[in-house]
Amino acid sequence: MKLPGPDHPITVTPNPKRVRVIADGVVIADTIRALTLKEASYPAVQYVPRADANMAALQKTDRVTHCPYKGDASYFSVVANGKTLDNAIWSYEAPFPAMTEIVGHLAFYPDKVRIEEVAAD
Repeated sequence: MKLPGPDHPITVTPNPKRVRVIADGVVIADTIRALTLKEASYPAVQYVPRADANMAALQKTDRVTHCPYKGDASYFSVVANGKTLDNAIWSYEAPFPAMTEIVGHLAFYPDKVRIEEVAAD
């Protein structure tokens, strides 16, 4: 386990915008409670609360990856309009202590789904 620091900063902040995730024209998630995770020089990632996602459209897969800063990520595929988008979502179900803010949240690969950020109503 590594801790975020000056050599590898990680910040998690509330996103003031509404975040909508769409897969093949189907809304998979819609929230005003997304968290924006910024890690080192990587693009920012939106983490959406599971409560604001259509969990019925998701299928957990066997894929697991490890991040030395966040822990083990599990994956979900999205089923929308009869199509399956394999491993389009990841989630840290039991993240390391420094990243507990993202527990219960989902992150989406922007090359597999469309992620929209719009002004909150």
